[in-house]
Amino acid sequence: MGKAKKTKQYAVMKRRIAPTDQRIKEKDRAKPQRKKEEDPSAIKEREVPQVPSCLFFQYNTNLGPPYHILVDTNFINFSIKAKLDIVQSMMDCLYAKCVPCITDCVMAELEKLGQKYRVALRIAKDTTFERLPCTHAGTYADDCLVQRVTQHKCYIVATVDRDLKRRIRKIPGVPIMYISNHRYNIERMPDDYGAPRF
Repeated sequence: MGKAKKTKQYAVMKRRIAPTDQRIKEKDRAKPQRKKEEDPSAIKEREVPQVPSCLFFQYNTNLGPPYHILVDTNFINFSIKAKLDIVQSMMDCLYAKCVPCITDCVMAELEKLGQKYRVALRIAKDTTFERLPCTHAGTYADDCLVQRVTQHKCYIVATVDRDLKRRIRKIPGVPIMYISNHRYNIERMPDDYGAPRF
């Protein structure tokens, strides 16, 4: 009868005793750490993030007609697919004058998409769109829009991108415009403005 082969075990560490173990000599043994006793009468300090002065709870007082709407790359593409006129559909959604704004990053992203999206690029180069220059490095549009909206809470963000929506929902007081049922819709907008309710 042959000897059973012992399979080699990979990444097995040698067992070591703890530095506080009783078997180690007193002088070499690590001293057990004791937690500092907290003084119950001491005042506890905690840092609270500064809330922008334009916010009244979740209500953004900076928002009002004419609305400045930051447009994302895919929003223009989906608007073309749904055969929606961007400015007119925005006005139908909000019942007020709307100024679509487009950043240099979004423009660069549209240019990178090539011939397939030339119609979207031509729409974005229209004079009705307000151009916003970017000073930061790189051309990643999502980061650019999130950064701009965090600094200035006077914009509505128009996007169909789920990840970007998720990131913007974490910023208080910034409404999101999206496309559903072949029309524009808005979320997180105060009721007294003309946001359609379903």
